Amino acid sequence: MKILVLGSGAREHAIILALKAEGRGHELYASPGNAGIADDATLVTVDQLDGGAVAAFANEHAIDLVVIGPEAPLVAGVADALRERGIPVFGPGRAAAQLEGSKAFAKRVMDAAGVPTGRAVRAASAAEVESAFDDLGAPYVVKADGLAAGKGVIVTSDRDEALAHAAQYLPSGPVLVEEFLSGPEVSLFFLSDGDTVRALSPAQDFKRAFDGDAGPNTGGMGAYSPLPWLDEQFGSEDDFVSLVTEQVAMPVIRQLDAEGTPFIGLLYAGLILTPAGVKVIEFNARFGDPETQVVLPRLQTPLSELLLAAASGNLEAQPAPAFSDDVAITVVLASEGYPEAPQTGRQISGLADAASVDGVRIVHAATAGPDAPGGDLVATGGRVLNVVAVGPDFAAARQKAYEAIGRIALDGAHYRRDIAAAVAG
Repeated sequence: MKILVLGSGAREHAIILALKAEGRGHELYASPGNAGIADDATLVTVDQLDGGAVAAFANEHAIDLVVIGPEAPLVAGVADALRERGIPVFGPGRAAAQLEGSKAFAKRVMDAAGVPTGRAVRAASAAEVESAFDDLGAPYVVKADGLAAGKGVIVTSDRDEALAHAAQYLPSGPVLVEEFLSGPEVSLFFLSDGDTVRALSPAQDFKRAFDGDAGPNTGGMGAYSPLPWLDEQFGSEDDFVSLVTEQVAMPVIRQLDAEGTPFIGLLYAGLILTPAGVKVIEFNARFGDPETQVVLPRLQTPLSELLLAAASGNLEAQPAPAFSDDVAITVVLASEGYPEAPQTGRQISGLADAASVDGVRIVHAATAGPDAPGGDLVATGGRVLNVVAVGPDFAAARQKAYEAIGRIALDGAHYRRDIAAAVAG
């Protein structure tokens, strides 16, 4: 197939690597891509927020499938423009993408569908935020209602800090003040064709910047999959997945379909396992980052078949995706100052040496090519690289990942050293 992937981050690189690994000779295109993606796909220049421009490129190059990676093109309605022209696209339309684009919309849909989630108050002023704090108590959870590139959420027991966070986003519209939910978190992806869902394997990510879950929230500093501790609480991973499918994914998909806004694409359920049961923290309308980087390397079913079936409304004909018994972890290498003020433009070296570690792949998040042939790549953002390691167990995978990341040099960079430590034994 000819496949165009929109996006420039590690999530998109992981998708492209999974498509390439199928060995089916796909012609892969990416826009805008990054320096790592350039080694695995043809980079093209298309305005990913302009549905007409994406459709024109797809038609001109006989693209069989468009995969929309990031949230911004989804909320901008790019998938709608492609579907109107009969181009298969994996990604929800503008209305359904509001599951991620608006926290208030997501809460309304969950309420209508009877999906378990925490209490929430929509606050349009500082006074309303204060009132919600009084009602829900500490720790305080404040979320920007719209897209904030993974940085719109704060969880803190410091009331002044929570108020300051709310004040930062209130000029752009209301914020959501939510009940604090306690328990381990799980990320679970569902492919959907608007009617049928197929679940992938659960993963867990690490949001805080530093070891021991210290420091500010980030877009994610690492992840691992599968989650062996689910067996203790639910009997098996399959039983957990079935429970979430029945209580969360299918009710939401049915609700959106009933409202005339079918969800076609990737439904990301951010879950928390509370003493009162599984509850939804948030939904995203696309593959999660960095969880995608550990879920897809374990996927044995061809990813292209699943994506095209979802885009074409034929997911019901697909059996449940199959996964390897191997485990995967990823460790994120971040620029100095991330997440508050990342330093960019610094050179990266040692990538070939790191990639030579058995079972390791380097997934690029924010890199650009050298100024001169043979030079080093440079970091262009906060989360720069993902070191992904696959192994027979978590101890082996951790050993590989940390050996590899230790071979990479980026001045001032930092990474967490405790990814998957709790499950490694």
